[in-house]
Amino acid sequence: MSWRREDWPGGGARRGVAKLTVLLVGAASALGMAVASAAAAPARWPASGVHAAPAGADRTATPPFRVKVLGRLPDGRPKLSGSSPSGLSPAAVRSVYNLSGLSPSSGAGAGQIIAIVDAYHDPNALSDLNTFNAEYGYPTLATCTSLTQSGPCFEQADPEGVPKVNSGWVLEESLDIEWAHAEAPGAKIVLVEAASNSNANLFQAVSYAGSIGATEVSMSFGGSEFSGETGYDGDMAHPGTFYTASAGDSGSGSEYPAASPNVIAVGGTTLNGCSGTSCAGFTSETAWSSSGGGISSYETIPSYQSGYTGPVYGATTINALTSGQRGIPDVSFDANPSTGVSVYDSTRYQGQSGWFTLGGTSVGSPNWAGILAAGQSAGMTALQGSSAIYAGGYSTNLRDITSGSNGSCGTDCTAGPGYDLVTGLGSPIDYP
Repeated sequence: MSWRREDWPGGGARRGVAKLTVLLVGAASALGMAVASAAAAPARWPASGVHAAPAGADRTATPPFRVKVLGRLPDGRPKLSGSSPSGLSPAAVRSVYNLSGLSPSSGAGAGQIIAIVDAYHDPNALSDLNTFNAEYGYPTLATCTSLTQSGPCFEQADPEGVPKVNSGWVLEESLDIEWAHAEAPGAKIVLVEAASNSNANLFQAVSYAGSIGATEVSMSFGGSEFSGETGYDGDMAHPGTFYTASAGDSGSGSEYPAASPNVIAVGGTTLNGCSGTSCAGFTSETAWSSSGGGISSYETIPSYQSGYTGPVYGATTINALTSGQRGIPDVSFDANPSTGVSVYDSTRYQGQSGWFTLGGTSVGSPNWAGILAAGQSAGMTALQGSSAIYAGGYSTNLRDITSGSNGSCGTDCTAGPGYDLVTGLGSPIDYP
């Protein structure tokens, strides 16, 4: 496995984003993967001068998901998909978190617009979403005639023209739209496809999502932090919009956009006792060993973290824990592919299609977008944005994750009581 390494301030190094990695541990474990970056498209910044391209605009991002290996094909290759679900269903996840939206008849998220930002084109997005819907009893979705129409619908937006197809990103898109919809079946889902996985293209897509009135924006992608990243923070500051981002799947370390103070960064957990399609034996939730999390190299601590007065693992305050920098993540969600979720994708990935079981912090970002949509629609406030979460929502509607680690760096890599740099303030429960 080849990793790009970057220096921390003051010396040392940390793991970066894998350019192309495949980790096969065995039939019962996961295929770790990050999709190879296509050549980044040239930055096309608005002629109106809304903002200039920050340093690092030519960098690329990868989707942080992992595929559970289901066995072996006759030729010895790992078996990644099947004709029926092998991962957790919405009902199984609901049994662990008691999230009211995870029901086909809940109508959760009514009036909300959830934008899913990913790179490249999913040619079968709506039909795959409706295969997922049929499997789990959700009503069939139709294409939106307008984002002002009543009721849920699906829209596929290509603000820079229809991109080419990239099978790894397509699998990410399937995960994102299916589980955001599962959490908030009453919301409109808009899949915004960036022209490429360059930062320039992805954040133009993020900006577009804000311009269409999205109430929640999910970003299941990330890359190494860089000195010009603060130049993108404004793209995630649209009034009235909540932004969620995956914290990464490479263990301890920070990445962007999860490091932005304008997003709810989502780390990863393991649902102990869940297996295959069932959580009937669920016993506890612990930190996932590959969850991203850490201290930002470039973003200073936001006010909602510096003002937090609850417990902190390993320090008296978050400010003391991070030496005045942004701590990542804020919250968490199931991410271990061994307790992964079911996703349907008809576009062949590594020669296979059908039902996949996926993990990674990619699971958390769209689920949290759906949770926020459900909460907003229901008039709940406890988890509606970082300020609410840190001000007290954590004590009423988050499960504190107090064990597990994502590395060997002591306190910074260990989950413990209160806020920690692996699972944040915890996972959602009893919401909305």
